[in-house]
Amino acid sequence: MNKFKEFVNLKGLILAIITFLIFYFSSYLQLIPIIVLNIDIKNITQSQNVMLSTFSNVLLLLILFLIFRKDIIKEWKKFKSSFLENIDIGIKFWLVGLTIMMISNIIINIVMNLGQAANEQAVQQMISALPWLMFINAGLIAPCTEELIFRKSFKKAFPNKWLFIFSSALIFGSLHVVTSMTSPIELLYIIPYGALGGAFAYMYQKTNTVFTSISMHMLHNSALILLSILV
Repeated sequence: MNKFKEFVNLKGLILAIITFLIFYFSSYLQLIPIIVLNIDIKNITQSQNVMLSTFSNVLLLLILFLIFRKDIIKEWKKFKSSFLENIDIGIKFWLVGLTIMMISNIIINIVMNLGQAANEQAVQQMISALPWLMFINAGLIAPCTEELIFRKSFKKAFPNKWLFIFSSALIFGSLHVVTSMTSPIELLYIIPYGALGGAFAYMYQKTNTVFTSISMHMLHNSALILLSILV
C-alpha cells in the first residue's frame, strides 16, 4: 500500500479525473449562449465558433480557479519570488520540448507524408476567422486551463516525478490529436505534442509553481498565433 502511495495519491487522482471530465465536456458550456441568443446550431460560422469557444474557455477557467484557488495563490507568490530563476528554467525546458517537437514533426511529415495535423488545421481556420480573439483565447486563456488540467491536477494525482511527467505528456498529446484526427496514422502526432507537454510538466516539477509552465505555454501559443496573423 505504501508503494502505491509513492506513485498515486488517491484523492489527487479523483480530483484529476473530475477536472479532466470538466475539461472534456466543457464544450457543452457553449449551449448557454446558443440557447440564450437563439443561434442556429446547424449553421454556425467560423467566427461564431471562435466566440463560443472563447466563452466556454473563460467559464472553464473560472471553474478551475475555484477548484485550485488556494494552490494558485500560493504558487503565484512562489513564482514571483523567484521570477528570473523560474523563467530561466522554463525557457530552457521549453526549448528542449520545442526542438523535439519540431524534429519529430519533420520526421513524421517526411516518412509518412501526413501534412499538417488536423488539430493545427482547425486552429488555423479559427485564426483566419477572428485572429485577435483567437490570440486571447488560444494564446492566453487556453494555456491557463490546460496547465491547470494537465499539470496541476496530474501533479496532485501522481507524486512520482516520472509518472507525473509521462502521464501528463501522454494525455496532453493524445487530447490534441484524438479529438480531431481523420485517420489512425495521425496518432503519431502524439509524439510532438507529448514532447511539449512533457517539457511543461518537467519545468513545473522543477520549480513547483504552475505559473512557470503557464508562462511558457502562453509564450509558445502566442508566438505561433502572432506568426500566423502577421505572415
